[in-house]
Amino acid sequence: MIESNSSIPHKIIGVAVIWNDEKQILIDRRLPQGAMGGLWEFPGGKIEIGETIEECIKREIAEELGIEIAVGKHLITIDHTYSHLRVTLTVHHSQHLAGIPQAIECDEIRWVSLDELDEFTFPEANGEIIAALRKGENNN
Repeated sequence: MIESNSSIPHKIIGVAVIWNDEKQILIDRRLPQGAMGGLWEFPGGKIEIGETIEECIKREIAEELGIEIAVGKHLITIDHTYSHLRVTLTVHHSQHLAGIPQAIECDEIRWVSLDELDEFTFPEANGEIIAALRKGENNN
């Protein structure tokens, strides 16, 4: 018998691709514990009831990294199912406005170029974000 995916938790997550003035992207490394611990990611978090995706992204970035951002245009929405979790990632370009990024709820943070992203290990769904960033770069 094939088990239905309805028993897998589904999280709706707002994700920021945060750019600085040097055209670098902010990534963070997840804490070591948990299913995807130690992997790098684009920062963000779960949407709360009554929040827009943009509000969620701004709040999560302030809570997790201690910085202020401007949430810009939508990049991609990804629906991905892992063995233990289904995620819907709604990803927006964002601009760093103020504050020095701090590793409040993550292990480490780095500013990297688009080309350097290949040097880091991301959760599977994040590959689609990187591909969308590269495709967008070629369209400019």
